Amino acid sequence: MSRRVRSRTGKVVALAAALVAGGLVVQANQPAEAGVTQLVSKVTASTGQVISVTNHLTPTAQSTLKANAQGKRTKKEYLLVWAGDVNVADTTGKAIQQTRIAVNPVHAVNEDTDNAPAPDFLAVIDATKGSSSYGKVVNTATVGPIVENEPHHMQYIFNKGDKIFAGGLFSDVTYVFDVAKLPALTLSGTNLPQDTLCGSIPDAYWVLKDHTAYGTYMGGPDAPGPCVYSDGSVRVGNGFGGSPGEIVHLGTDGKTLSESPAALATSEDPVDCIDYPVLPTATCANPHGIQVREDLNVLVASDYAEPRNIVLDPVKPQDANIFRDTVRTFDIKNRNAPKLVSVSHMPDGPRKERNPGHEEPRGIMETTVTNLPGHKGAFAESMCGGVIYYTPDMTAKKPVWREVFDDTTAAKELNPDTVEGGGCDGGGWVQTSLDDKYLYHAVIGRGPGSLDDYDTGSAKMVYSLDIQKLLAAGTRTTCSINTISEVYDGGHEADCPRLASALPIKDLTSGGPHWGTLDNFQLGSDGYYHQTTDVRRIAISDYFVARTSVDGDHRVCMINVTPTGKLSLDTTFRDENEGTPCVDFNRSTWPHGKYGNAKPHSELFVVADNDIR
Repeated sequence: MSRRVRSRTGKVVALAAALVAGGLVVQANQPAEAGVTQLVSKVTASTGQVISVTNHLTPTAQSTLKANAQGKRTKKEYLLVWAGDVNVADTTGKAIQQTRIAVNPVHAVNEDTDNAPAPDFLAVIDATKGSSSYGKVVNTATVGPIVENEPHHMQYIFNKGDKIFAGGLFSDVTYVFDVAKLPALTLSGTNLPQDTLCGSIPDAYWVLKDHTAYGTYMGGPDAPGPCVYSDGSVRVGNGFGGSPGEIVHLGTDGKTLSESPAALATSEDPVDCIDYPVLPTATCANPHGIQVREDLNVLVASDYAEPRNIVLDPVKPQDANIFRDTVRTFDIKNRNAPKLVSVSHMPDGPRKERNPGHEEPRGIMETTVTNLPGHKGAFAESMCGGVIYYTPDMTAKKPVWREVFDDTTAAKELNPDTVEGGGCDGGGWVQTSLDDKYLYHAVIGRGPGSLDDYDTGSAKMVYSLDIQKLLAAGTRTTCSINTISEVYDGGHEADCPRLASALPIKDLTSGGPHWGTLDNFQLGSDGYYHQTTDVRRIAISDYFVARTSVDGDHRVCMINVTPTGKLSLDTTFRDENEGTPCVDFNRSTWPHGKYGNAKPHSELFVVADNDIR
């Protein structure tokens, strides 16, 4: 049986009873574009607050759902993009102070009536190669009532049966979406600030085989002072957005299963690990990137920065050491009690920068692990340092990390006149290919004149590295970038990664490509999608965090990948309004209404469960 729903234009659409049973109801009183059908899913949070997601299904999406309901499944692949509304809260902290606009990081209120807060949303884009609607936004699932979440990251990759975990950087909220019935989705649960008292500022997620997830909460406890974690341990923090952060285990309904300290019980380096305000036990524990090898019972997390001094209102002048140089490993034999095993400070490199914030180890934003059973290596990258680090054994009690690639080597392929190298070039997403042959990396780029009038800046790009020899060397690896010539030319040792491809991304704004994801699905001869390790596409988004003064041109692009790691822009993935390559999130109208420009931060390839075998 199906339920019949009348759209704004009066067109009758048959929707599967399964969608209604899954918690979707008709929403008729919200503004939306003509021909769009609205379906709402609601959950009650731990505080009693009702949180909702409203689907705004275009005629294309309605047609797909109708066919599915009639047993004529239209098997499609989608790119889900977690995006925020452009609003006055994007102003930098200094400008906000000057204009006296008060911003509450939990629920910001926009006082600019000409730019009132609009809902943040998960955009559902048709990513089915060859589809007539390839690149079109077929649904915008808006969240409410919380606005100005600053949508940030989801998990790195989607597997059949997973929920989508999506974080609000400023709101301190994690949303959990059920995507089994794409292109429509429902809300499975939420996690509010009150549910993670020992951490704030959720950043990234890793979903386990049981479909629960670990999340990195980069900031300190909600209130300054001692905080008691799930295992009974205690750490003293300096408050919301400060230090230390934590690892949170989340259920498929968004509930907190456990909170685990990311900080040592004893003081870390008090010179390197500065905290504002100063803590009695110094710590660099501000986990950002997170990846897991369940077969090895290891979780690897990288520390980026004390976040409120980067994305909220700075409380003191920034210091280079606000950008962390540490990577942490955890034992996860007990999934509900990750145990901190190691804290490694990344080594400095051969560059001698005029700005200490540009030294190689500054701002270890992301990490990635190898995938195959015979490999135990892990990588980390520095956003401000502009380099790649590697350890051959993430299971060691004291992993040995070496610098194995400098972004300067890739940048000079695109601009031989590059000066100042990779210092603070804004490296972000880094990911090993699922067959462990290549490493992909997105780099925002440093704008010309960042240091002085002679600074030409650095490339905005996505590049790939051939890492096969490095991994094959095992613990006998000798690769190390320790000379100036290696910064420019690549490592001299035989097992060093080799540049396979560097793809420039044109962007005239302060930003560049920050995030990406692998397409781990292929359509089989049986007509169903299958998960694969043979990745032939990646998607990237061009937006960071506007309040940091690093914005972006708000495009989402598709990149083709050859078996040899060569990258090229997919020019058939076009904006439905402009006809130009990449999907532009700067537009006047969305399926949910005339809300203007949006900020796409992260993306994920997803296929409905019934279409995967």
